[in-house]
Amino acid sequence: MLVSQILREKGSAVVKAAPEATLAEAAQVLTRHRVGAVLVLDGRGGPLGILSERDIVRAIARDGASALSHTVASCMSKPVTTCEESDTVEDLAESMTHGRFRHLPVLNDGRVVGVVSIGDVVKWRIDETVREAQALKDYIAAG
Repeated sequence: MLVSQILREKGSAVVKAAPEATLAEAAQVLTRHRVGAVLVLDGRGGPLGILSERDIVRAIARDGASALSHTVASCMSKPVTTCEESDTVEDLAESMTHGRFRHLPVLNDGRVVGVVSIGDVVKWRIDETVREAQALKDYIAAG
């Protein structure tokens, strides 16, 4: 399966935060959209950084509650690892495992057109396993 197929199934909404937003504001955006990361984009829609729940937790562990007043730009992860719509789910799984991150922005001509999460990859793997099991059952029943 290709990344483009995942985006067709799940949609291509991109949850964003401004670089000058506070971590408290970013946490509210994460909660409202029920996602684990927000993207910070440049003026052309390219990725400047990504802020995940993990980045917020690290900032709080380091600086206590005052971290919530820090800007997104000061705590976001950069540079951002990305993928393309033509990448396979296997490529994503390898990249996410190797890089130890859970969200990959999807680029088309340098612009973010969606985000794929580890949950999307796991869902695809489960669906693939169910399809293979059903094909084997059908083969055995027909035999």
